[in-house]
Amino acid sequence: MIHLTERITVSGRIDDQLELPFDQRQKSRLRVALVSGREAALFLSRGIILRGGDLIQSEDGSLVVQIVAAQEPVYNVIAPTPRDLMRAAYHLGNRHVPLQIGDGWLRLEQDYVLRDMLLGLGMQVSEVHAPFEPEAGAYGGGHRHGEDVLHSLRPRQDGHAHG
Repeated sequence: MIHLTERITVSGRIDDQLELPFDQRQKSRLRVALVSGREAALFLSRGIILRGGDLIQSEDGSLVVQIVAAQEPVYNVIAPTPRDLMRAAYHLGNRHVPLQIGDGWLRLEQDYVLRDMLLGLGMQVSEVHAPFEPEAGAYGGGHRHGEDVLHSLRPRQDGHAHG
């Protein structure tokens, strides 16, 4: 079995592709099937979130795989005004909802409670199948709590900040 172990930034070639929905692109250990049908296993560093277009390679460097953000059921949200859209984003952010922000629209994973809230706020919500690429978060990674952020800013023993 192919072991995919490292995200790389540049390659002169792409040998295969791996199509995954967002929830699986957040996992560091996962058994997968490449687009070619070959079986592989992800063994990535914890905390890595793969994005569409990212490149990963096998542990021996012989295979370079491009990540494809899979089409998945999501809501597209549009609003009557930019202010209304910001209001919707604010309410979703208060609920720590992973959110993709586009030019005049929001995208989120389907959840009927959130849909009802958005409709109540006057949003237009449509169910679509599309790639989902939510914002990475203000501190660069995925979801973090305040104490995690404070820890990453504390000086290390050598006098430098973490991160």
